[in-house]
Amino acid sequence: MNQAPLVDCGDGVRLERGVRCRISDGVALVSDHYYPPESGPHPTLLMRQPYGRDIASTVVYAHPIWFARHGYNVVIQDVRGRGDSGGEFYPFRHEGRDGAETIAWLTMRPECSGGIGMYGFSYQGMTQLLAAAEQPEGLICIAPGMTAHDLYHGWFYHHGALRLASSLGWGLQMLKADARRRRLREASERLEQAWSNLGAQTGVLPFRDHPALHGKGLPAFVLDWFDHPEFGEYWSSLDISQSLNRVRVPALHVSGWYDTYLKGSIDGFLALTAHAGSAAARENQFLIAGPWVHIPWGDRAGAAGFGSEALLDTDALLLRWFNHWLKGSGEFAKEPRIRHFVLGENRWRDAAAFPAEPGYTIYLHSAGRANSRKGDGILSVSRSANGEPADIFVHDPEVPVLAPGGAAAASGQFDQSALEVGNNVLVYTSAPLAAPLRVFGSPRVSLHCATSAAHADFTAKLVRVRPNGAAEFICIGIARSSWLFATSGYAADKVHHWRFDLEPTSCLFAAGDRIRLEIASSAFPLYDRNPGSEVPSPHATSWEWVRSTQVVHHTSDLPSALQLPVIEGAG
Repeated sequence: MNQAPLVDCGDGVRLERGVRCRISDGVALVSDHYYPPESGPHPTLLMRQPYGRDIASTVVYAHPIWFARHGYNVVIQDVRGRGDSGGEFYPFRHEGRDGAETIAWLTMRPECSGGIGMYGFSYQGMTQLLAAAEQPEGLICIAPGMTAHDLYHGWFYHHGALRLASSLGWGLQMLKADARRRRLREASERLEQAWSNLGAQTGVLPFRDHPALHGKGLPAFVLDWFDHPEFGEYWSSLDISQSLNRVRVPALHVSGWYDTYLKGSIDGFLALTAHAGSAAARENQFLIAGPWVHIPWGDRAGAAGFGSEALLDTDALLLRWFNHWLKGSGEFAKEPRIRHFVLGENRWRDAAAFPAEPGYTIYLHSAGRANSRKGDGILSVSRSANGEPADIFVHDPEVPVLAPGGAAAASGQFDQSALEVGNNVLVYTSAPLAAPLRVFGSPRVSLHCATSAAHADFTAKLVRVRPNGAAEFICIGIARSSWLFATSGYAADKVHHWRFDLEPTSCLFAAGDRIRLEIASSAFPLYDRNPGSEVPSPHATSWEWVRSTQVVHHTSDLPSALQLPVIEGAG
């Protein structure tokens, strides 16, 4: 077969469409290849993705032509079962071997100088990590953005609670492509109808029986996610959580403080820094943490604007990263290990390491009525005293506390004032700060709680209250009793010690700001609602929902506190 003519992309860049790579099991993987103006060979940048190779993650990255102009072959490949590639798609399952064999094929092509780098975010980030764990010869460095090395803890579940909105939404998106590829007309129409009103889909009960997830010929991977609510072999077989020592390449991790996979991305950086398979790899893990949502990476997240510094040129940064490792330019040699954007200060700061433990403790206090921001809940560095009455609220799965971004679970720095007027939220607020306080790392709560239900969740939300009363969402955490007390056991009407981390952040509380902690038992539909009964959440309808009375103690014998990773001095 004669090669199709190369497409002139301007400035000397040429495109070869539909290049086929046949891997060892006979499946053909198809890619588009962009060649730089100068004669080669050149290093190659590879992105493997499931969304159509013509998109090439240009929602956040420069077009492949831009990278080709800077002297790289750029290869955008449809993963197995997507686009024009053969085989059956099951998220994550084949990406390690398929990626490694693609890299081996690319290193043998005459235009390649032998050095391969990978880039991409979200699913495309995971394809990098999985390929790297196969240790293919020729892979020199990777740049995974907004992804997770541990799918259970960093992508689908948070301390035992399902990330419902993102898991269901992404699952519907993936199944739409499957239905079309398999020409399943009825299934496709159901999926398209669901997609056209995506915000309503988390209200379908039970959500595992959502009609769009079922249909003759549709794959079952979304149902598999719901059917594995605990970490185990199913999850570890799809990720690198148990094979970190097999990754032996430098990595530039890109994350966003308001990204769906923030925890997954930060945890991946930390895990490889500690456990990658060589000293060189461990010493060359880098992290960029910006004020960004999943898409786009800009200067706004929700209702907040973060100024011009938030518009970091991530393409230029990526180019310097690849120039350093693939062209020997040395231009990344003086970069800090961590560059993080400080919310509120609206500037970038450098760090040599990520804080391990939160060391600044402020205690919960009230006269027994911390319900809503009209109540009497306060935060203070003074320890609680015996005799302080507990705070009580009722959790009703039928009327859950909404997510920080509201009913759509939108990401960003939204004002929480409207959500704080309900009595099903406990609100604890400090006095105005006399001096700035800068937080960097993962906040933690230590709560002594009891609940009338045999199964329960508690959520904790860190909020910055401005002098004008705006209550700006910073970060959130959740824990499910079945996860937190899996080994020790959990019982209704018994006080248990709930100790769990919130998602990480970097935030300045200015002088005059107040620190606020919200305690509730849901953040729907960011997380699935806990039915409170023996029926698992994916199978529960309103018939199985159980209201419960939640009690939060704060005495010297049963203290409850917020612990912040504070960096002293904000100047």
